[in-house]
Amino acid sequence: MRFLIPVLLGAVAATGFAPLQLVPLTIVAVALWLRMVHDAPTLKRAMLTGWLFGVGHFTVNNNWIQHAFDYQDKMPPVLGYGAAVGLALYLAVYPMLTAGLVWRLASPRSRGDAQTAPGLSFALVAGAGWIAGEWLRSTLFTGYAWDPLAVAWVPVQPIAWVTTLVGTYALSGLTVTAASLLLMVPRRPLALALAALAVLLPVPLAALSYRARPAPQPPTAPRLRVVQPNIDQQAHIDRDDWRATSARLAALSGTPGRAPRLVLWPEGIVQPYLEDGYPYEWYLKFGSPIAARAQIARLLGPNDRALVGGTALMFDAAGEITQAGNSVFVVTPDARLDGRYDKAHLVPGGEYLPMRALTEPLGLSRLVAGDIDFADGPGPRSIDIAPFGAIGFQVCYEIIFSGQVVDPARRPRLIFNPSNDAWFGSWGPVQHLAQARLRAIEEGVPVVRSTPNGVSAVIGADGALIAQVPHFTAGAIDVAIPPAHAPTPFSRIGNWAALVVALLLLAAARILRRR
Repeated sequence: MRFLIPVLLGAVAATGFAPLQLVPLTIVAVALWLRMVHDAPTLKRAMLTGWLFGVGHFTVNNNWIQHAFDYQDKMPPVLGYGAAVGLALYLAVYPMLTAGLVWRLASPRSRGDAQTAPGLSFALVAGAGWIAGEWLRSTLFTGYAWDPLAVAWVPVQPIAWVTTLVGTYALSGLTVTAASLLLMVPRRPLALALAALAVLLPVPLAALSYRARPAPQPPTAPRLRVVQPNIDQQAHIDRDDWRATSARLAALSGTPGRAPRLVLWPEGIVQPYLEDGYPYEWYLKFGSPIAARAQIARLLGPNDRALVGGTALMFDAAGEITQAGNSVFVVTPDARLDGRYDKAHLVPGGEYLPMRALTEPLGLSRLVAGDIDFADGPGPRSIDIAPFGAIGFQVCYEIIFSGQVVDPARRPRLIFNPSNDAWFGSWGPVQHLAQARLRAIEEGVPVVRSTPNGVSAVIGADGALIAQVPHFTAGAIDVAIPPAHAPTPFSRIGNWAALVVALLLLAAARILRRR
């Protein structure tokens, strides 16, 4: 049972995230797991408890990964179940490290003392340890920042606003501290108030960074037209499918009006190549890039712009293709390209094969959709698009990386997050949406998502859902561009805030233990 219980607690902890949003169960599960870490007789047992907790947690939370294998021609879909568990076996290393750190620094067993119940110093160290583990998970080996604990608070906006001050990883740590304090309640009922205070204390300060909702925009204010065609992953592979997809995109893109419009299409949706200058044979399948751009431009008024996801190709001096870009193109009404953003944070094994020279002979190239790797772009970048101003871009899961989504040299008025969530079943898209909402809150910048079949949304700078098109639904959103807020404290200092919070928690624990 000592091996099964932490696995079950980890699985229960995953229910606090979308789509279930059972946050109280997550808090209780984390608290009970921490009690097991506290009572572990040895460091080895504490770390094993942490690893087992992580296996249960990440297997449930990332179950949507299996669905991606339904579209792998080179691999049977059943392998997707193994992939979800295999990823969990690795991600569980980070709760394992957290458990080991917390046990070493705060458990009486680590000092050979008599067993005592968890106290306030243990709760503080647990919060600091979780911050360290979650930051490492989001950073090492390109990082996998999916669903940090703080994302569970997105529906509870006053608590989620704490991220405007200290960011995602610090709020996750404060949540763990609050969960740990619940262990003290049977002996000290006041601990329940302390647990609430651990998370709620920064809320009034965070609320100061928000303004009242803006007045309605005039009819001539710039607008967004967010398109969701409701096509699955297989529906835009060949020429005939592209004809049907492009017709659906055109129908949903609306018609020009008095107000300038940004027409927004999903990631990778445009199959023809839009750039000139490629070797002739690359245009044979879908035709001329001039014709492809003209097809998009016909949907635009004189002051409109289209932001469309497609693929860019890179060639060497001999005309041989070397890499591709997962790109967003700015298309003007006169069928020109007025900018391009290339995705910077690529998916290992999905968009490129790490250490290809070593892994390709092992057959791992079957994980990658094509025969060439995508090239990573320069990072967060804003493009000035007249008459809309600076627009930021984050393609697909780039939006999940806290502190890495805004161009430090040019703060955008909004972030466009085109994505292809058609790979990821029913759990993945809603979890992705929640993380985009948290980025909007952290940075004080609206985020706009366009996906093939959901969930597309316009998210205000306070994290509120202004409008959305539900999963597996064709539709479009037509709203005025929501205003950005003033830069938040977190947008100025980034994840140094998490380090400060972790150090303060450790310092407070040290003082309490000395007393």
